[in-house]
Amino acid sequence: MPHELLLCLEDALARYSFPNNHPFGVKRLFAFRDRLLGSIDADRYGRLQCVEGAESCLSLFHQQQYIDWVKGKSEQGMGFLDAADTPAFPGVYEAASRVVGTVVNGVDRIMAGEARRVFVPIAGLHHARRGAASGFCVFNDCGVAIEYLRAHHGVRRIAYIDIDAHHGDGVYYEFEEDPDVRIVDFHEDGHFLYPGTGHEHETGKGEAEGTKMNIPLPMNADDEEFMALWPAAEAFIAEFEPEFILLQAGADAMAGDPVTDMAWTTAPYAHAAQRLRQLAERHCEGRMLVMGGGGYNLDNVASAWTEVVMQLV
Repeated sequence: MPHELLLCLEDALARYSFPNNHPFGVKRLFAFRDRLLGSIDADRYGRLQCVEGAESCLSLFHQQQYIDWVKGKSEQGMGFLDAADTPAFPGVYEAASRVVGTVVNGVDRIMAGEARRVFVPIAGLHHARRGAASGFCVFNDCGVAIEYLRAHHGVRRIAYIDIDAHHGDGVYYEFEEDPDVRIVDFHEDGHFLYPGTGHEHETGKGEAEGTKMNIPLPMNADDEEFMALWPAAEAFIAEFEPEFILLQAGADAMAGDPVTDMAWTTAPYAHAAQRLRQLAERHCEGRMLVMGGGGYNLDNVASAWTEVVMQLV
């Protein structure tokens, strides 16, 4: 019998964190793990191994020149990988590739029938572009997962849903012209928050026109606004009949996050996870991988992700 859920809780995953009181710090994983272990019996899920990603996987999405550049910055261990948000540190290449490797391992476990769903808390690095780091994100595990599903498992129709407070620009723009990637992205309006993208009129280009849905929300958007907009988003995904579902469940849309301006409780996280799990059961044999994404209030991270896991098991 396959596991209903595989979950990665290994300390090694937390090495993808930045020093000197950076918002994306090492405590995020541990806060979630402590809350989870006090809320759900460990026999309700299996453990996913944290593994370093092969360069061949990174290069499915990222340019080789960029991969080599990150290696060099990792050896130097200083400076920034972007304008000023994403510091280099000794071993950043290995830490970032480990996030990708763990997500790819989750994809393989699902496609092998060993699990129906997977949750990787330190993942969902949705700002990184094919040739650049951005917004705390070095390698884009979401983008690699999409390319890996196609290249290694022959999956064509992939749905990517993003409920992080920040627009997932590194996924949206790299697949903007790809009709086989259906995207729904809830986020704080780019007029108020980094990266300033993801406008409602952006629905894909060329053959992919109409295959993307950006849902910018006003500052202080609450649960009621999310719940009112969710049915149209769910219908948009369901009509696509995806073969695999990816969810980026960034916890930074909750009230009290120090980086964003939204006012959700845990309810949207539970609702999205539950409804997408049901869609996955109907359309793709339960195949669903969830990535933790952002979130910089430790209590919010712990509570939102624990709610997600409760829906996945």
